Parts: sequence; structure tokens; C-alpha cells
Amino acid sequence: MSVPPSSRELIVEADGGSRGNPGPAGYGAVVLDPVTGETLAEAAEYIGVATNNVAEYKGLVAGLKVARELFPDATVHVRMDSKLVVEQMSGRWKIKHPDMKPLAAEAGRVFPAGRVRYEWIPRERNKHADRLANEAMDAGKRGRQWEPSASTAALDASAARNAAAPPPSGPPGDAAAGAARARAALAGLTGTTTATGSGADGAATGRTAPATGDDVPALFGDTALFGDSASGSESAVSPASQQASGSESAVSPVPPRASGSGVASPAPPQASTSGTVVPPPQAPGADTVLPSASPQAAPAPAPRQGWSGGPDMGAPATFVLLRHGETALTPEKRFSGSGGTDPELSEAGLRQARAVAEALAARGTVQEIISSPLTRCRQTAAAVAARLGLDVRIEQGLRETDFGAWEGLTFAEVRERHPEDLDAWLASPKAAPTGGGESFAAVARRVAATRDRLAAAHAGRTVLLVTHVTPIKTLVRLALGAPPESLFRMELSAASISAVAYYADGNASVRLLNDTSHLRA
Repeated sequence: MSVPPSSRELIVEADGGSRGNPGPAGYGAVVLDPVTGETLAEAAEYIGVATNNVAEYKGLVAGLKVARELFPDATVHVRMDSKLVVEQMSGRWKIKHPDMKPLAAEAGRVFPAGRVRYEWIPRERNKHADRLANEAMDAGKRGRQWEPSASTAALDASAARNAAAPPPSGPPGDAAAGAARARAALAGLTGTTTATGSGADGAATGRTAPATGDDVPALFGDTALFGDSASGSESAVSPASQQASGSESAVSPVPPRASGSGVASPAPPQASTSGTVVPPPQAPGADTVLPSASPQAAPAPAPRQGWSGGPDMGAPATFVLLRHGETALTPEKRFSGSGGTDPELSEAGLRQARAVAEALAARGTVQEIISSPLTRCRQTAAAVAARLGLDVRIEQGLRETDFGAWEGLTFAEVRERHPEDLDAWLASPKAAPTGGGESFAAVARRVAATRDRLAAAHAGRTVLLVTHVTPIKTLVRLALGAPPESLFRMELSAASISAVAYYADGNASVRLLNDTSHLRA
């Protein structure tokens, strides 16, 4: 399982280049999980005319700063193919060049010296950062800056790692990593093992309908049960039912199509009688872009009934996921994220908050409450806390997506004003809304990091997370090992309850999704 943030280690790989030395220059940096090799964050920038060494130092500074944003208390293992930077930052070589002294000093201030170690690696092992640096220089040549949505560096690096890597061992909630360990344990009974890929984010194209933060149409009904310490037999998805894949997805919602096939065009959204944008009905596989699956994947072994021969994972960390109550924007189906007006709960939303508080009091399993910093969540959490006699802790990582210039607009209004940006957003999780909003890939990295910290800190406890549509859907998606486009295929009603349990071996069990029974009394 993941270690607490105070002792978590991150890998930073950085590089820089100059086409002329000095000449047009750029840098790239990537933050990796040291256990799974998962890409947690990327940074790249065209910096104008500079030397190779200045670009390399700038890449180092950027990588360290991104790592600090993810985990401020982490220890960092820096890997670079610049002997000069590694030796100078390790204190073995003196820094003489006037352009590099301030950059080295800046790098040294990001983390305390005792929490950063440096390693030289050959260039062929630093291809991810090198590719980012070259993408930045290519963008500069076109008179633009590097954009995450246009980058293929992570995909190229992931493909190379997947071709050679052993089965992953990921953080809590990564279904692929947990399933790999579960199958390994079961292999002693069946003589079969199967590897899967892992990762917090995956590439996706051809989405069919918008997942507009606080304004998402419904697709699921109500289910049951959360907050006990039952064994994995109650998992909504049995790890042994998952099949190996070279992509992030360990469980596909419909049969995967063969790798290398063309991209299907998304069907246009349809409007319901209430004006809600909903996805058109689809037969499995129809006009749906799915992750590639390995044609060599062996079928997963069937577990012994009731997991009777499996290891005892103990009581999981159970997250009860509560979406806040309605605001004035909710029934109008407007984008409402963390970059807008921060609306309060409406009268209907306040009634919903009181109703969910009574329901949670009746279940009696919640031990702690953690809330997004946004007003609508704080108000919902306060109603529950008052009923349960608990305090509320604020967690920045649970905030909603920043929808940039789309905040407060309906999907139709965004389609009219920013059609190209909307198409790009629907086609890729790396694309951000107009005006500097957050991509779904960025949100997934933030939510996954928050999940890891909270799961490690609350093992064996039931914690209420009061948050928003995108964070809840992302937690469910990652727990199932589903592809990014699955965000567009979940319903999450205002004041609904979902639940995910995280076990010590890294497995996750989705126990509840979009329960609104408490609102029908």
C-alpha cells in the first residue's frame, strides 16, 4: 500500500536542450511513482535562446516544483542525463557559470537538501523528459508554447515501459495493480498468473456526452451497503474477473476492440424532454472508442468460492463519497467548478443536506468527515457534522474541476461560443476547457494523490468525503480500472451517496454508486 506522504518518495526525471547552444531552447520534466512507474505529472516550456545547461537546470527546477505541488513532504529521487547538473547539485562540483548559479540556488530551495538525491542516468533512460523538451522546442519553433493536450511523451514512455515492465504494484485504488496481486495470490491455487497495466490517467477519444462537473445527467440507479469490514467477496468487481491489458483499463465496460483499429466518431449528444444532455443509447461497441486490449492476454483464474483461500486483508479504508446538495446552477445544468462564483446551496440543496445527514446518522458508520473547500460542500458537510457530532476537515484535493471560461455556461452555450475547444475536450482527457481550466487528466492526478494520502492515513476507518461530480467519478473510475471516457457514462445526482473500500493489498471495491433513496422520503 502507499506510504504516508511524510515518507513518500517521488522520482523526477528532467532534461533540457538547445538547438544551437546557445539557441532556441526548452526543457521537460516528469514526476513518476517509483513503484508503478506511473506518470503523475509533466512539465515543459520553450524558454527562448539559452544554452543546454541552462535549459537542463530549468527543467530540474520545474520538475521539483511540480513534485512539491503533488506531495510537499515527499522525498525526491532526481534522475538526469546531465552529468554537470547532477554533480553540481550533489555538491561534488563547483558552480562557476553566472547563469547557472541562481538556477542551482532556486532548485536547492524547493525541497530541503536532505530530501533530494541525484542520480546520473544515460540518455536512453531519460527519453520521457527528453521528448517533452523537444516538444517544447518544436512548439517554440511554431511561435507557441507547449500544451499538455498535444503531448505524446507519456504515451510513448508508457508503451515502452509496458513492453518490458514486470506486473505493477500500485497505490490503493488502482484496480490494475491490485488485481495483479490478487491474481498472483490465486495463482498458487490455479497455476496461472496474468499481468495488467496501471496508471492514473489514460488517453481517450470519441466521447459521447459531456460530464459537466456539477451538472451531469443520470445513468445509474441506486444500490446498497457501505462502511463494513467485509472481505473482498462483497466487491462490486471481483479482481479475478478482470483481464490483462496493455492500457490502463483492467475492466472494459464493453468488449474491447483490437489494438490498431481506427478511431470511431462519437455519436452526438441527445436532449431529453427536461433539457438535460444525455448520451444516445448504444449497443455494446457501437460508435464507442475503447482502450486497446492485449491479444495475448490469458484469462484470469476463477477464485475459490467466497475467497476462502485468500489472504485476510483486514478492515479497509472506506470512503463514503457524498456529492453536495443542489445550488441554483444545478437544475439549469450549468458548468459549476472551482473557478466560478462558488455558489451556495439553494433551499432545495439545504433540504437535501439535512436528508442525507439523517440517512448517514441512521447507518451509523461514518467516523470522520472531510470536505472540499468550496462553499456548497462545506455547507453539506456542516449539516452532516451537526447531526453526527463530528468535526469537518477541509481537503483542497477534493475540489471540483476548474472549467475556465465555461464556468456558469450550459453545454449548448459552450458549443456555440467555443466549439473547437469543446470538441478537443470531448476527444481527450488531456484537453483543458477554454481559458486555462483543468483537464480531466490533471484532475485525475490530483484526486489520485489525495486518495493515496487519505487511504494511508485512515486504514480501517470509514470516512465521509463531501465533494463533487468529477472527483467522485474519478475515484470510481480508478477503482474499477475503467478508461477515462467512462466519466461520461456515470450518473451522479445531487446529494447522492457512493462508496469505495481500499484494502491493504492495493485492491479497491466499489460498494455503492449514486444512492438517492434518502431523498425520496
